[in-house]
Formats: sequence, structure tokens, C-alpha cells
Amino acid sequence: MTHSVIQIDGLVKTFGTFRALDGLDLSVTQGEIHGFLGPNGAGKSTTIRVLLGLMRATSGAATLLGSDPWADAAKLHERLAYVPGDVSLWPGLTGGQCLDVLASSHGEVDAKRRTELIERFDLDPTKKARDYSKGNRQKVALVAALSTHVELIIFDEPTSGLDPLMEQAFQEVVRQRKAEGVTVLLSSHILAEVEALADRVSIIRKGRTVQAGSLTDLRQHTRTTVRATVNHSPDGLATGAGIADYETSTSSDGNQIAFTVDPTHLDGAIAALHHAGIRTLTVNPPSLDSLFLRSYGEDIRERENAAAGVSGSPQSIGFRPRHGHAGAHRHDDHRDDSPDGNHDDNHGDNHRDNHPDGNHNDNQDDNSPDGNHDDNHRDNHPDDNHPDGNHDDNQDDNSPDGNRSDNQGDDGRGRGK
Repeated sequence: MTHSVIQIDGLVKTFGTFRALDGLDLSVTQGEIHGFLGPNGAGKSTTIRVLLGLMRATSGAATLLGSDPWADAAKLHERLAYVPGDVSLWPGLTGGQCLDVLASSHGEVDAKRRTELIERFDLDPTKKARDYSKGNRQKVALVAALSTHVELIIFDEPTSGLDPLMEQAFQEVVRQRKAEGVTVLLSSHILAEVEALADRVSIIRKGRTVQAGSLTDLRQHTRTTVRATVNHSPDGLATGAGIADYETSTSSDGNQIAFTVDPTHLDGAIAALHHAGIRTLTVNPPSLDSLFLRSYGEDIRERENAAAGVSGSPQSIGFRPRHGHAGAHRHDDHRDDSPDGNHDDNHGDNHRDNHPDGNHNDNQDDNSPDGNHDDNHRDNHPDDNHPDGNHDDNQDDNSPDGNRSDNQGDDGRGRGK
């Protein structure tokens, strides 16, 4: 009997007055590849940070492998692997050394599989990380994650920077790990990649789940496109049940017909074409792209209205890679999703720092239009376990040892190794 590896119910995460997650629901069952889709700002990366124990939810419930991802983060990280879309590595270490360090934070590593993956992804492990391209840094994180004996792998834009051949290799390896019983949460802007791999998908919009299910289930609510060349015009098809967008033309090859049909009337439409004498036939079920865009129809209309000069707030649905770190250096490069673009950093975003050297560098990326960045975090770190007891990010921390002088407060729990 399968059970939920990830279970999220009514998850809410607020930053001041902005709700990054607004009652999100997500269920990922054991052994499946689950696609997690949404445009920039929909809440995907915030959800993943909550699952990784890097951020505490404001309200709602989240369980990961049967445990609380915030309270049991350290133990859970031994059972999962994570690959972000923008990998940072130790510049002075070789790729192989980086793999060793990353492997130490997970469970048992399959040395034979790691060697095979290095060859499969065409990675040179003897080069220094500072000499790696973005694609090669991504390969290091992929090899590290896919070579470990873990129960769950979380991917956030995993093929960012990879060429098509490496993307294909990635898909093949992920299918192999799924066959071994590994569960995968795949967040990607490459819809074809998700469509090729995912058993089920969840589409989120403005912090809420708007559609979830298998591609087959989701396609039941959309229409199939049919194009055919027939000997003569089919009787009654143009006005038949479930038929729309009917077009016809005549050529030397015969009658060209195109239409859309709902799933329940597809058999009848094909039968009508058969009686008309089919010469060629093309049937295209709804793609994941069309399912996704259908979920965001309101945003598309708002954007079109804005382009036409109609009042309204356009919402961008453009796809682009998200940023993250592979677990090597985590510099708290969080991005302020506040609607006004100002970064007040008065939000409690519960960071957990796993820096190898124990240093916490709050070098945050504030993409505010006015460039204002007010680092007034109040960071009530109850267990700031840096080896030297010092936390040098100018945050106000109510740590038991009192060795912090900062003005921040994000309930972060820094755990230096």
C-alpha cells in the first residue's frame, strides 16, 4: 500500500502582509515522480524551502517522510537529496572533493553508481569548482543527489544550464531511480521535461493549488485537436455533440478537416471520419503546456488587457530559472517577493544555515526597484551552533550564548558543522 511521502494541507507562509503561500495543498505518494508547476512567484521555491526545513510555515500542516520538516530537519536530510537550479560550490575544491562533501550530508553513497554518473554526465571531477561552467556545477549536484541511497529527491529546475543531450541523460537516470522505488518531486519550467517524466502534476497559482492529478485525469477536462484528410465531407460532424472550432477546406488531396472535441465524444468523431474515408489522421491530446496555460487563463487575459491599455495588474507567467544552492555554501540569497518591491526583512523566514565553516553571511539579493534593503531582521535563533559561537550577520539574535550582534529576526536556526 502506497503512502504519502509529502503531505501538505492548507500551508500558509506570509512575509509581512504578502502571502507567498495561501492555503497550498500537495500530496506526493511513495514511488512516484510528481511534477510541481507554476510561474515565477507562484510559491514553488517557498514550498520547497519549507519542506527542506529552511523556512517555517506561518500556518497549515506539512509532513515529509512522516516527520515534521522543521523540527526533524537534520534527520530528514539523511533520507533525501536536493538539487537547486543554481548551484554554488567551494571554488577551491575539485569537483570530486565537492562530491565527497555533499555525500557526507546524505545517506550512503553508491560509489559504483557515482562513477557511472560522472561518465554519463561527462563531468571532469579533477577540475577546480571555480573553473566549472554553470552546466558543470549543475552536473556535480545531480551526480551527488542521484548517487545516494535516499528515499526522496527534490529537484528545483535541475536541468538549468544543461544541453539537450544531458537533459536526456537526466531523464533516463531519473526513470531508473523511480524504478528502484525512489520518490521524486520535480519543479521545472521545462514543461516537456515534466510531461515526459511525471506520473502526476500539481499546478499552483498565487500560493494555491489550482489543479492536481495525472495528465490523463487533467486531460479529461480539456479538448483534443483532430486534423484529417477525408474523401468526402462527413455527414453531421460539424454540428455533432462535443465538436467545436470546426474548419474545412478542399484540396487536390481531398477534404481537409480540423476541429476540437471533448474526450467523451472522441470515439463518435473518429467514427464519422471513418465513414467519410480517412486518408490521413492526426489526433493531438492536450499538452501539458495547454493544461498549464488553461490554469493561468485569467493572468493571460490581464496581461493582454494591460498591453492593450486596459486597467488591471498584469501577471507575468514567463518561465525562467529560479536560484538556489546545492548545500555547499548557503548565503541566504533570498529574494523579496513583496508586492511593492521593498525588502524590509522584518519577516520571520526561519533560515537554517548549514555552512561548513559555521559562518552565516546574509548577503541577500534584494531586487527592489528602488534598491532599498532594510536588514532589520529579528532572528530568534535558539540553537545557533557555530563552533566559535559567533554569528556575524549583523542580526539581533536572542541566542543563549549572547554572542550575536545583529538586527535580524528570522527564527533561523544556524547549524554550522
